[in-house]
Amino acid sequence: MADVDGIYGINVKKASGEEKSLGDYKGNVLFIVNVASECGFTPQYEQLEELHETYKDRGFHVLAFPSNDFGGQEPGSIEQIQNFCETNYGVEFEVFDKVHAKGNEQHPLYTWLTTKTGPDNEIDWNFEKFLISRSGEILGSFKSKVEPTDPQIKQLIEQGLEQK
Repeated sequence: MADVDGIYGINVKKASGEEKSLGDYKGNVLFIVNVASECGFTPQYEQLEELHETYKDRGFHVLAFPSNDFGGQEPGSIEQIQNFCETNYGVEFEVFDKVHAKGNEQHPLYTWLTTKTGPDNEIDWNFEKFLISRSGEILGSFKSKVEPTDPQIKQLIEQGLEQK
């Protein structure tokens, strides 16, 4: 199958269960993160929300995809996950339904992301990040240990937002 629409041809499921096309975000800069509530990197939610607040009015969206693929660190229901995010980190960015970020049931989004970032690029753990340009190209991918507000990420976000 040809990658005609790229990332914009992929559908995801909102927390409400409703299907959403990533094409709805065309023209925006996206920061896609696989998240988990019981991970050592979970405090990164705070920095993700900081980025959301800083750049949301300029066409920037944080898209969080809970996954239980790594150490069973996201066992809750989507309602429990949303409550956790709002209560503990004041998250206002969009948290989608749970997905598989790796394995035989890998969500098409993560298949696309890992294919586009290199032949051996697998998702290794929770809180891996992908920055997508306004035109749907990958500006950068970052492993879990790289914090969301890392200067390199912020610089790439700024560059992405300057592109029209």
